[in-house]
Amino acid sequence: MHTIPGIGKVLAAAILSEIGNIHRFAAPEKLVAFAGINPSLKQSGEFTGSQSHLSKRGSPYLRRAVWLAAFPASRFNPVFAAFYQKKREEGKVHRVALGAVSRKLLYTIFALLKSGQAYDPMLAR
Repeated sequence: MHTIPGIGKVLAAAILSEIGNIHRFAAPEKLVAFAGINPSLKQSGEFTGSQSHLSKRGSPYLRRAVWLAAFPASRFNPVFAAFYQKKREEGKVHRVALGAVSRKLLYTIFALLKSGQAYDPMLAR
């Protein structure tokens, strides 16, 4: 996992210790929900809110470690930097775009841990 630009050995260890066994999660969406980086909707009766926030359910330590890894990944990793720029061009503010990068980073981490391979930027697109 530390082959991903933006994730050092300390953050990789923190992320791995919080995830534990990757086979506990059947899909990457489950891992994102465990980290609390999935969007939550406000609904009541027939009302559905137009704004969503991070659910912040799950492990705060994993959420913090992924958030810390997403910032340098959005600057120095070409794949994540392009994704960050795309979100900014869509009109998203910095924190919302960084949340999207965090989700994409968790999807990538899930794929790497399931396959057991090193990070390849061509596969992350």
